[in-house]
Amino acid sequence: MASSYPWSLPQAMPAIMYAVDNIKNRSDLLVGYELRVHEGDSQCSDTYGPLVAIDMYLRRLAHVFIGPACDYAVAPVARFSPHWNIPLLTGGALVKAFKNKASFSQLTRVTGSYGKLGEFVLQLTKEFNWKVSGLVYASNEGQSGKGKSKCHFVMESIYHGLMARYQEVYPGEEVWYESFVETHATINFTAILNKASLNTRIVVLCASPDSVREIMIKAAELHFDNGEYVFFNIDLFSSKAKIERPWYRENDTEERNEKARRAYESLMTVTLRKPDSDKYKTFSEEVKSRARNQYGDSVYGDEEVNSFVGAFHDAVILYALALNETLAAGFNATNGMEVTRRMWNRTFDGITGTVSIDENGDRNADYSLLDLNPNTDSFEASVVANYFGNRKIYEPVRGKKIHWAGGRTEPPPDTPKCGFDGSGCPPDEPFPEYAIVIIVLGSLLIVVLLASFFIYRHYKLEAELAEVNWRVRWDDIMFADPPLRINLSSYQSKVSSEISRNISDIQFHASYLFSQSTLVAIKKIGTKNININKPQLMQFKKMRDLQNDHIVRFIGVCIDIPNQCLITEYCQKGSLQDVLENEQFKLDAMFKFSLMQDIVRGMAYLHSSDIKSHGKLKSSNCVVDSRFVLKITDFGLHNLRGRTELTDEDSYSYYKGKLWTCPELLRMHNPPPEGSIKGDVYSFAIICQEIVHRSGPFWVKSMTLSPQDIYRKVKNGQRPYFRPTLELDSDDAEGCSEELANMIKKCWSEEPMERPDFHSLKSIIRKINKEGDSGNILDNLLSRMEQYANNLEALVEERTANYLEQKKRAEDLLYNMLPRAVAVQLMRGESVTADSFEGVTIYFSDICGFTAMSAESTPMQVIDLLNDLYTTFDSIIGTFDVYKVETIGDAYMVVSGLPVRNGQNHAREIARMSLAILNAVMSFKIRHKPGVALRIRIGIHTGPVCAGVVGLKMPRYCLFGDTVNTASRMESNGEPLKIHVSPSTKESLEKFGTFKLLLRGDVDMKGKGKVTTYWLCGENNPDYPDLAPKDSIS
Repeated sequence: MASSYPWSLPQAMPAIMYAVDNIKNRSDLLVGYELRVHEGDSQCSDTYGPLVAIDMYLRRLAHVFIGPACDYAVAPVARFSPHWNIPLLTGGALVKAFKNKASFSQLTRVTGSYGKLGEFVLQLTKEFNWKVSGLVYASNEGQSGKGKSKCHFVMESIYHGLMARYQEVYPGEEVWYESFVETHATINFTAILNKASLNTRIVVLCASPDSVREIMIKAAELHFDNGEYVFFNIDLFSSKAKIERPWYRENDTEERNEKARRAYESLMTVTLRKPDSDKYKTFSEEVKSRARNQYGDSVYGDEEVNSFVGAFHDAVILYALALNETLAAGFNATNGMEVTRRMWNRTFDGITGTVSIDENGDRNADYSLLDLNPNTDSFEASVVANYFGNRKIYEPVRGKKIHWAGGRTEPPPDTPKCGFDGSGCPPDEPFPEYAIVIIVLGSLLIVVLLASFFIYRHYKLEAELAEVNWRVRWDDIMFADPPLRINLSSYQSKVSSEISRNISDIQFHASYLFSQSTLVAIKKIGTKNININKPQLMQFKKMRDLQNDHIVRFIGVCIDIPNQCLITEYCQKGSLQDVLENEQFKLDAMFKFSLMQDIVRGMAYLHSSDIKSHGKLKSSNCVVDSRFVLKITDFGLHNLRGRTELTDEDSYSYYKGKLWTCPELLRMHNPPPEGSIKGDVYSFAIICQEIVHRSGPFWVKSMTLSPQDIYRKVKNGQRPYFRPTLELDSDDAEGCSEELANMIKKCWSEEPMERPDFHSLKSIIRKINKEGDSGNILDNLLSRMEQYANNLEALVEERTANYLEQKKRAEDLLYNMLPRAVAVQLMRGESVTADSFEGVTIYFSDICGFTAMSAESTPMQVIDLLNDLYTTFDSIIGTFDVYKVETIGDAYMVVSGLPVRNGQNHAREIARMSLAILNAVMSFKIRHKPGVALRIRIGIHTGPVCAGVVGLKMPRYCLFGDTVNTASRMESNGEPLKIHVSPSTKESLEKFGTFKLLLRGDVDMKGKGKVTTYWLCGENNPDYPDLAPKDSIS
């Protein structure tokens, strides 16, 4: 049994066990026998119900079924039970079809049936001498996956009950009825009531409490509360608290509540008769206590134990009485037919009063008629009459009377005196001819005036459409950054792959030259051909006619190929989603309420316009202008927008875009692109939660869910309905007030009819935000701008610090790439000219056998080797006045004497650095070849060079001249682990008198001929003991 019904398992089970315990204590029932109870939940399903029953039957656990109660669950079990010879008793199964006991021969209904209800309504019409009546009810017509509605089955029995009496007045015709689907976004109750006025004055209603209330409010607006009409509301399932004041809604305006109260004076409620004996009160308290102990406080709460639960108790007692007689007659407990026969056509005193089962196995139920008490404006204790099913009589309650609307003291007739169309009352005197002439001429004049008016409006509309003021030419749009015209299709190809996922979501900022320079937003249309027909032109006109402070102004459309786009007002602060995700931006409670109020005002205007609904309301479609006024965007023109918003249905962005969509639209296979009015209210609630917690859309505390997971949970609609977390204000965390939380929960209600509209939300938010909503627009604007200024000041300080830090990092990187003096020139914007240097010393080195070693190693091992070696070299050269020019593979090039000249010291600095590098190589270990010694060749040469910066991308500081080539030759003609020195370098080093050089002899160099070269052995300097020459050099 499902918890949304009045006979759920946690409600009925304590009553059943209470009855079993009472039977144990009775000395006249089943003495020597024990009743054992096995429970199973049918979940009100035509699948699970039979499965539970079959399982109990196969396990031989059932001599009788108490339940299920839901119609679609009862039907298969009741068909099986005769074949199993197991009786079935239920407190539900009220539909007319179960009256056919040829198919359900062992089914006993202990609550009654809708057929019995139809007998009561028929008796009412006889009591008040009514023969003509009509029916209005909620149905599931056209709703795929749903069976017939509960109200359909109720009205089916009432319809057949009233038919014979109706045909006494209108032979061969049927009782008038009208149905509607409650889940539709809009229901024209006015049209339904106007149809009713042409067919009846007695209207029987069956629908949800909210729909009945809307019908009665429309009835009051049509003046149907003048006493000529009587409405009966069939309400068997609502609790006592809901029946008490059904006209009142806390979230509605006082005006509508008062209108509803007056309308309900014309309405009476038909419901099951509630037991009021002391015995039932004791039973009710005991059942609630047992339910609380077994299932918790949520089963009943403050609600009373309803008559359906009492019927399950009486079903157990009825079975015990019949079983006791069956056993006494010598039959076995498994003989379900004999037990069922003794339950039918029987009367006994049950907990719900006198239980009378007729010869067809259905209870003769008792019903009550409730009337609104004008003194208390409540239906509480307002039972004016009862109907006793076993006696089939209508009895007014002594001391109570019906308060007929319009000040009547007796019931109104079922047919107006002049008929439903007024044709039954012809005029007393013939109409004068001059009056006929006046009426004809007046009518002709009115027709001519109306025709002229509509013709004028038509030509005016055609003229407006012909102006083509909606069109914007691409040449009229100027882009400030970059300062040139942009082709949207070519621009799209230049956008990075990260941004170009969906170009239709990008808004370009441009200066649009219309009557004056205006900053606009451009959104690309993803189609080459736009069909400009009259309906499309009408849509453009409707969009341009929208004027509201909280609606983004529509400027026009550009249809120039390939630059088709929508052009709207640009809001400088970005979307609401951007503001909420910016942690530096502080939002106090007043600011959050202001954002919510702006959304409500914008949506209220939009819903009252020709656009009707938004369809894709979300935080990214709410933008904030320079004055911090929130505006609604991306509405209307769905035939153009839809083409830009096509997304792969398995993608992350598709499911994220559905986080704001209401459940009923998610369940539709092809939801309307314009959505629905109630769907927009649901989207507003999700945005409010986003504003309150600033944790992203659909934030759920302590859960990490993907958008696809959230989509499925919301779409499934299983109780409890899945919604985002909404926390109240506390000392530990910022949340929202209880009043705001209640408003948000009503807005995201699963039932669309329970969601308030935006006009009601205006007054609700105004009441919640009494302190913040002073009504002074200037004060509110100044308060917003003051908070923005404070946030901006802190943001500027933080951004400045970040900028300086990034600037320092960039400078350090540039200093590592170029000489500091050259880098400073570049940063100042100065041009760097090439410079010549008369004397510098250049160092070259490379690794001996590097090619063979690379062939034997992996690429990663080679990289690790070079990185370790050059890191060692880099740490050494930092202690000398040298500049590292570059590394190419295993070649390492260093120079001294530029870009900052150092006189004659360049040769000394390079020589000392070379000796230090050679010492480091001696102890260097190769990670992947620890047993192999690394050997390098070093060559140095002194001479003039020219140096300068070459290239724009990745600029390099390069050296040019024969000195570079000679230094390279010195290295290539050297020997491993030796420093090869040219004659010019030898002359420079001899000036210092500390370096030991050894003559190598003549070397034949390419392009140089024979050159006398030397080996650098070391330096005799106490300040550099590590560079001292070795004993010998070979």
